[in-house]
Amino acid sequence: MDELVERVDGQDRVLGVVSRREAIREGWLHRVAVTVCRDDRGRILVHRRSEQVSRFPGLYEVEVGGAANVGESYEQAAARELAEELGIRALPRLLFTFINRSGLSPHWLGVHEAVVPDAVVPDPNEVAWHGWLTEPELGSALPEWRFTPDSHEAFSRYLAFRSAQS
Repeated sequence: MDELVERVDGQDRVLGVVSRREAIREGWLHRVAVTVCRDDRGRILVHRRSEQVSRFPGLYEVEVGGAANVGESYEQAAARELAEELGIRALPRLLFTFINRSGLSPHWLGVHEAVVPDAVVPDPNEVAWHGWLTEPELGSALPEWRFTPDSHEAFSRYLAFRSAQS
């Protein structure tokens, strides 16, 4: 069964409940929450999506996440996705939201950050491979490996946000 999401407007206000498939097909805004995971040494978790997932199979990602369910905040969705995909309990911190037009359809993207243990247990149905990269290593990998469209946009905004906070 297709998951239900909240269709939202350009100010991120709820308009109604629709299926995610319909939101993507019609190009309706809905909410997606992702988390950039760092370990205590500052390395960033990168993973390759399983070949069995319906969206972007086999591509690499810089963040972990998915669509927010009906009634779920960005933070709740991000925490749920970390538990489902990596088997960890963490409280991700929402950094910013923006309308992301890269990917399958436009959506509001809530970008979070969390420090997580480097011993994660990914769900093999979601994650085929994972590893920890330094920012320079990730900078080299981004143009060479096949990443999801969200990874490029979200990570460049993430770096700009962190730079502005310094």
